[in-house]
Amino acid sequence: MSFKGSYAGVGTVSFRDMLLKEQILRAIGEAGFEHPSEVQQNAIPFAMVGQDMIIQAKSGMGKTAVFVIATLQQIEPDTDDPSIDTLVLCHTREMAYQVHREFERLGKYIPDVKTGVVYGGVNVAEQKKALTENMPHILVGTPGRVLHFAKDRVIKLNRLKRLVLDECDDMLQTRGMRIQIQEIFKMTPTEKQVMMCSATIGDSARSVCRQISRNAEEIFIDDKKLTLHGLQQHYVEMDEKEKIKKLNDLLDGLDFNQVMVFVKSKERAAALDKVLQQAFFPSISIHSGLKQEERLERYRKFKEYESRVLVSTNLCGRGVDMERVNIVINFDLPKHPDQYLHRVGRAGRFGTKGLAVSFVSGDEDKERLKAIQDRFEVKVTPLPSNIKASSYKN
Repeated sequence: MSFKGSYAGVGTVSFRDMLLKEQILRAIGEAGFEHPSEVQQNAIPFAMVGQDMIIQAKSGMGKTAVFVIATLQQIEPDTDDPSIDTLVLCHTREMAYQVHREFERLGKYIPDVKTGVVYGGVNVAEQKKALTENMPHILVGTPGRVLHFAKDRVIKLNRLKRLVLDECDDMLQTRGMRIQIQEIFKMTPTEKQVMMCSATIGDSARSVCRQISRNAEEIFIDDKKLTLHGLQQHYVEMDEKEKIKKLNDLLDGLDFNQVMVFVKSKERAAALDKVLQQAFFPSISIHSGLKQEERLERYRKFKEYESRVLVSTNLCGRGVDMERVNIVINFDLPKHPDQYLHRVGRAGRFGTKGLAVSFVSGDEDKERLKAIQDRFEVKVTPLPSNIKASSYKN
């Protein structure tokens, strides 16, 4: 298979070299971005001039900032036009919340640009009232809720200029969500910029991405190798019944800022969180069994460092940016190798140090670990008995 696009290495471009608006540069500086990452250097110059984009880069390399900066650079808000200028679709409510916050953070000095966010689990009437009274130029949302408002004519997509699919492979490979996206797509103009990004884009998802874009610039950064610089990856073999004790020992012995512990079901997330709290660890859990308000409140608490241990299902395994996390523990190994990449990418983001420890229990887990190592050409080694904090903590 031949690929368009670039596998270019890191250059010497700065954000200022990209000729961005001064308001954006000021916000970028305050956000602490000193230099663009590899994917930002390669993608932003194309994206900010309206080029369709398919972007694949490892977790923590700043893919979200690519489409946020490119949108804010291009947008010219029309105060008399109530239609949406840019629509960003996200696969989970937490991601929609996070992306909306990023638009607010990097667009803080462009007050004329209004942003909004909609997702399921929240009162429809309240969101409808907010949209009707103050229609945003940039709308971030989950496909189901966006489609609901589009069908109800609460929002107009007939003059859309940009459509963004974040974590595009997950949305396009989930049948229900793909159908919703297709319906939304039909409501948008033929002439528009389409930007899609993810840490993993398989061949089938890549084919769909090409079908819904026009001559897209395709940028793939290290798409076959899991080389998250500064991230140590180890495993521990044990029986299932030994997992809780081992987790307690690790949390007692490791020097962590924040830890994310991944499990395979919402029931296990709730139960393990309860066990950790009883052992006096500052733990909370996030899973699909919680009401939306509670999910976002727990997400906020962990992001703002009010809790230091988060037990989660794959719900927080993709895209969620927790900058203080330096340890990820796979209490249960994921079924698919790509899920492993998304999970461990929560630690050691954007060049910082981190540690990933996976619990391996039984022959099925051994096969999964082998599949991970084969898929990403990475060596996951046994956890050493002594590990220096300086090797995984900044």
